[in-house]
Amino acid sequence: MLNRVAVLSDIHGVLPALEAVLAEPDVRAAERIVLTGDIAAGPQPTEVLDLLMSLGDRVGWVAGNADRELLEHRRNAPTSAPTPDPLTPWAADRLRPDHLDLLASLPRTLTLPVRGLGTVLFCHATPRDDEEVVLVDSRLDRWQEVFTGLDDDIRTVVCGHTHMPFVRLAHGRLVVNPGSVGMPYGRPGAHWALLGPGTDLRHTPYDLEAAVRRLTRTSTYPDAAAWADYYLHARATDADALAAFGPRDGRTNTP
Repeated sequence: MLNRVAVLSDIHGVLPALEAVLAEPDVRAAERIVLTGDIAAGPQPTEVLDLLMSLGDRVGWVAGNADRELLEHRRNAPTSAPTPDPLTPWAADRLRPDHLDLLASLPRTLTLPVRGLGTVLFCHATPRDDEEVVLVDSRLDRWQEVFTGLDDDIRTVVCGHTHMPFVRLAHGRLVVNPGSVGMPYGRPGAHWALLGPGTDLRHTPYDLEAAVRRLTRTSTYPDAAAWADYYLHARATDADALAAFGPRDGRTNTP
């Protein structure tokens, strides 16, 4: 049974944000660090993966859709689909063979026993799919749908994908989204969560202007400056994100 677990989601290849979170005393003291996907798809993919790999067995990894897309781009999987994001092929082409092997080995879900929360299931989007959308205001029948097939002893589900932190109950299960470390929507800074014995959503401020300059200077991604300015400053609001994601959770405009 683990006493403290730090959850980092949607790092998206932003090294300064990751470094800021890893420097937090509660992250340094946590028994495990769990990554809930979308780890390397960003302007500093190799640097982020190398830092996380150096932490060894303290880290539990879960694959996200962006991690899968990086791998598909490099290995030309027959099921891979074109991505509208030009950063994906650029980041994929930076990865070494050991990075690709790591991404290929990542599970879609991870379960760990956490004090006060019981058996916790970690996933990227939903327990059954790495791209499904569920939001803080998703209707209960949507939650019931995405929970289909879960063992009854899983009473806490931790997910990422939508880059907005929340905690809510759905059909007796606690759902936690830590938000995004590297690409937050709604509020700048690195978002993460600390589990055990309760749930604590955390926010780590860091020097955004220095981070933008660093990414612009060190990343060879052609649009690194514009990308960093937009995403690190969270210029997409939470309202923007909810408006974009809302239709993807199956909701309608009717009451």
